[in-house]
Amino acid sequence: EVQLLESGGGLVQAGDSLILSCTASSFTFDDVPMGWFREAPGKEREGVALMRSNNGTASEGGTFYPDSVKGRFTISIDNTKSTVYLQKTRLKTEDTAVYHCAVGGRLTKEAKKYVYWGQGTPVTVSS
Repeated sequence: EVQLLESGGGLVQAGDSLILSCTASSFTFDDVPMGWFREAPGKEREGVALMRSNNGTASEGGTFYPDSVKGRFTISIDNTKSTVYLQKTRLKTEDTAVYHCAVGGRLTKEAKKYVYWGQGTPVTVSS
């Protein structure tokens, strides 16, 4: 069974940077859809970085970032460590949420189309 474990969340100040990690057991991040989603109180789960990997890089379809994080968030993978990262810079208070990684299924902004999910790591950005 595939298990995903996120780490790296915490309390930071606006303008800071943070790197989240998602390590998989019994899984290789290759030629599969993957992504980072966030869930803020009272809001729907939102995809903030989505990609389909190909030999450790984004496949021809590239990556997707919503306008709210474009230019600030970057998704990357290290298949030697079975880990996908989310690098976050210039954090804003509205980035406060629980961040989950997800893999498998279909490359889409719809969270329900992904098969495997981690438990999430909370990120709080203070002003």
